[in-house]
Amino acid sequence: MGTPAIPFIHHLTFGDLPGTVVEQGRLCLLDLLGVALAGRQTALSRIACDHAVEFFAAGRRRSRILFDGRIASPIGAGLAGAMTIDSCDGHDGHAETKGHVGVTVLPALLALAEQRPDMSGREFLTSLVLGYEIGTRAGIALHASACDYHTSGAWNALAAASLVARLLPLDAQQTREALGIAEYHGPRSQMMRCIDHPTMVKDGSGWGCMAGLSAGFLAKQGFTGAPAITVEQPEAQAYWGDLGERWRIMEQYFKPQPVCRWAHPAIDAAQALKQRHGFASEQIRSVRVATFHHATRLAHAQPATTEEAQYSLLFSVAVALKHGMVNFDAIQGDGLTDAEVLRLSHVIRTEEQAEFTARFPNERMAEVSVELNDGRRFESGPTQALGDPDLPFGATAIRQKFGRFAEGTCGERLAKELAARVDELGSEDTPIAPFLDLVLGEIRV
Repeated sequence: MGTPAIPFIHHLTFGDLPGTVVEQGRLCLLDLLGVALAGRQTALSRIACDHAVEFFAAGRRRSRILFDGRIASPIGAGLAGAMTIDSCDGHDGHAETKGHVGVTVLPALLALAEQRPDMSGREFLTSLVLGYEIGTRAGIALHASACDYHTSGAWNALAAASLVARLLPLDAQQTREALGIAEYHGPRSQMMRCIDHPTMVKDGSGWGCMAGLSAGFLAKQGFTGAPAITVEQPEAQAYWGDLGERWRIMEQYFKPQPVCRWAHPAIDAAQALKQRHGFASEQIRSVRVATFHHATRLAHAQPATTEEAQYSLLFSVAVALKHGMVNFDAIQGDGLTDAEVLRLSHVIRTEEQAEFTARFPNERMAEVSVELNDGRRFESGPTQALGDPDLPFGATAIRQKFGRFAEGTCGERLAKELAARVDELGSEDTPIAPFLDLVLGEIRV
């Protein structure tokens, strides 16, 4: 029990957070809410929410489901909320973990906040930051110790468990057990299976949220777990010693486009070429994308589902070349049958660039070449994805993105009210209940 993680979980205060971290927490929260609102349009979200209501019915503990309003157990509400965010692949992430933590942290925190009607906005933000700090470090440690490339649910389960430990609360021994249970039962699903065959299982974060919340509630009842090796083994201590000094929430990237992050460098390069040279999509004869190996696996030229479109570099670059950007409506519904996008998708060829593969995952790079029908050729040069911490997507751009994602689902008035409530969090030690009523109420789609 010598790990610094357990005292950090229980003793972190709002006053410990630098101002930049508080602001980053608000931006992460706003961004996740916008993605969740867009995700409410998907069949994945509808199925997950219906499933939670039917099979995770509320007992003594009751929680409303994110932007759904119906009641389930906290575990069911967390499962449905995480799947809703994951259904629109526009949420924040972390390069070194090759995955996402906020997608689980927010639904877990909302489900637990329903159990704490006295919770303040400052405690809510502090807990949100805590989840990012624990989850990101658990992800880095698991990637360093496991032989396969697993989904985010494998490690963001520990973030959910840490929130239960803080907010129920659990004692130190129960917290240790909760982290161990969460790590043991976190879904070690193989990420590349969903890359090669995209379906609604996606990044495993719904299951990770469910497993982590369950782990905390089980530990409260005396259930024991194997020690969490990502937290306790000597080799992992390097990832935990800087808690409270190095703020991993500041290292999260933000996505301008609601598709797999691996496609973003190619999208950005294609957008830049279109803006710089002013060609129309109908003028394009062929496109070549040189990128890292994992991105070349996003190879579905004619996606039949939203999930296939989100995991298709070919289709998302084609959307960008036609429209100049990738909006969510272009990768679902009628957008999937756009004749010009499909034509472009089939003339895009990808190839691995060894140098870019060597720089993955800390950097995601691509280079795009566009040839027009008249023989002209344009080269982008090596391009890094916009939104990385060293190429930031900026607070103003994040707010604009929230507006684009949210207003199509909930309308301009509610979107502005949500943004205002997020901005108020932490400014005074006021109750969180009015904010919860907004984000846990029903949004009709």
